[in-house]
Amino acid sequence: MSIILQSTVGGFSAQFMRKLPQVEQAMREHGLEPSEFVISKDYASTATVPFVGPFFYDYSVFFGDDKFTVTEPNDMVFLDYFFKRVLAADGPPEVPQRPGLIQRLFSWMAQPV
Repeated sequence: MSIILQSTVGGFSAQFMRKLPQVEQAMREHGLEPSEFVISKDYASTATVPFVGPFFYDYSVFFGDDKFTVTEPNDMVFLDYFFKRVLAADGPPEVPQRPGLIQRLFSWMAQPV
């Protein structure tokens, strides 16, 4: 089964729907079951200019007893964010340690002239 999608603003874009199966596959590879997730799309705020809709959407993701909401300008920006969260489910990536400023300064001063 796939992620359950809900929207009060007319659904999700065609590009989002085409890429969603790839995200679901990545979820399965990381031990997450897509059918346990619900993504809801709503307007982030009311329109500030008459006859022009809002510029951002709230995307709420429900899974188990947890929930998070992000505000993004379109479906693809949200999907990219969500995909990165799925990939980060195993833990934060290892970042190589770079020497701090003081350590670099001492190293530089210790070099022969």
